[in-house]
Amino acid sequence: MSEAIARDLMAQRFRSFLPVVVDLETGGFDPQRDAILEIAAVTLTMDPDGNLLPDATYAFHLNPFEGANIEQSALDFTGIKLNDPLRQRVALSEAEALGEIFRPVRKAIKAHGCTRAVLVGHNSAFDHGFLNAAVARCGIKRNPFHPFSSFDTASLAGLIYGQTVLARACQAAGIPFDNQEAHSARYDTERTADLFCAMVNRYKDLGGWAQAQREQGMEEE
Repeated sequence: MSEAIARDLMAQRFRSFLPVVVDLETGGFDPQRDAILEIAAVTLTMDPDGNLLPDATYAFHLNPFEGANIEQSALDFTGIKLNDPLRQRVALSEAEALGEIFRPVRKAIKAHGCTRAVLVGHNSAFDHGFLNAAVARCGIKRNPFHPFSSFDTASLAGLIYGQTVLARACQAAGIPFDNQEAHSARYDTERTADLFCAMVNRYKDLGGWAQAQREQGMEEE
């Protein structure tokens, strides 16, 4: 019974969209020509009280697509070592990595009674642009993510905490953040998921969404 309640709450909360947090580490800023080097996604779930929670994490190293550009400054910033033997053993192609991400996302959409996923990211336009470019390169027809809508935690954190940098926004929200671990897709995605859940739940606790639902109901009467 409680699972059914949580499922219904999630399906209602974001207009039947399931929020999925995504972060990519790349070889530059151009989604058409620069490589995706890491990708991670965190699916979210909801408890019977309407609290949003991180669910499962999926993270992969990627081999650059053929002809991809990689700026040395990007490698210096992220600390990614392309010639690391462990990385070379586990790295996937873009198509393989997207498949490994999209399969569980589709299952989570169905499990929560939603119609599709909506990307959540810190400066989400960056990640969304690279994700859409990779989908196009790989010829993927069934992208579970909305093609242009997203939730940007940088904007939301600026509104709520007055902070737009991920580390500072997490600190303001009381979420531990290790700068030594930052700039890996897995770590940044998990902290972004924690931050997004904290902000959504804070709004809920202040009565924001419930009040909006009540006001909408009164307007429809």
